[in-house]
Amino acid sequence: LFINMLPGLYIFVLFVDLIVINGWSVTYSSSQICTIKGSTVDLKCNYTHPDTVGDTVIEVRKLIWYTKGDNYAPVDLKDDQDYAGRIKYKHGCTVAIRDVRESDSAVYKFRFITNHQNGKYTGSPGVTLSVSAVELQVIKWEHKQSGTLAEMTCKSKCLSDLHPYIWVKNGQDVLTQTSSSFSYTFSDADRISCAAAGHRNFPSPSVCMFIDVKYPPSFPIVSRSFSGEVVEGDSLTLACSADANPAATYTWYKEHEANPLSKGPKLVFRSVQSSDSGKYFCAAENVLKRMTSGSILIDVEYAPNLPRISLSASEIMEGISLTLSCSSDSNPAANYTWFKEKEKMPQSSGQNLTITNIEKSKCHAR
Repeated sequence: LFINMLPGLYIFVLFVDLIVINGWSVTYSSSQICTIKGSTVDLKCNYTHPDTVGDTVIEVRKLIWYTKGDNYAPVDLKDDQDYAGRIKYKHGCTVAIRDVRESDSAVYKFRFITNHQNGKYTGSPGVTLSVSAVELQVIKWEHKQSGTLAEMTCKSKCLSDLHPYIWVKNGQDVLTQTSSSFSYTFSDADRISCAAAGHRNFPSPSVCMFIDVKYPPSFPIVSRSFSGEVVEGDSLTLACSADANPAATYTWYKEHEANPLSKGPKLVFRSVQSSDSGKYFCAAENVLKRMTSGSILIDVEYAPNLPRISLSASEIMEGISLTLSCSSDSNPAANYTWFKEKEKMPQSSGQNLTITNIEKSKCHAR
């Protein structure tokens, strides 16, 4: 390392933790630090400088800790977005990093700048920070009538195998100040985690203990995306659900149709038509069994189509009674009203209109 302290003065220095050049120095308390993910770590050092250089009384103007950049353009941790809100400069040249992350693992250097044009100094080689999470590993487990017997280990790269640990079940301490290995019988759905002693607030991710029992689908339940009338053109979704392990697969059917409509837990009608009216059901199936749901009725409502009129007799003769019938396909069923041409008042209501004792005068010959 070449350091330019004063004009014309170059010094080559081989160092480990401490560099002293004509009264300029930075001493790091530790050159290697390993800490637990989520904790707060202090990087500490001491620095010295001459009282005067020539006629200049030396005053420190700026203190910088950095991992990015170099001696000429260091990026102050306070200005580094990766550390936003987590940096605090303390007394002397100590910096605290809060909520450390594995991505914070790096070499940190301290630099101070004085009022002299050449009075700038960086301590090398710096502090190597390593950040490690606490990890819980389940070595093996065995299912018993009383629960699940699990053998676990808790480790961190920053700690020795002899470091004591705290074991936590469902938020409550099970054993404290124990070894990194642990055996315990858990009930179904218990959650277990561990933390290094002295770092109780930074535990491992929890592991859920459960007995993986295989079972066939329960009776499938079919539901609709909305209640009320279904009008032609509406979008409609039917859903099928059943509890099963392994998870069930679903198939949809329409009553009186042999071929399945689709597969999957949902049957979607993007624009329902009158022809879609009918009863639907689903089948839920896994490797153990197939179960069929009850039916759900889809009754699609639609407006009447063009009415048609029919006569009760093929020949019309004087004195007979004649019945006219009006029909139109619709849902719900249509109501009918009869009119005579050029007359505004209705003749009658109902699907049929009966004319009794037809007179010759009512007929028109052309």
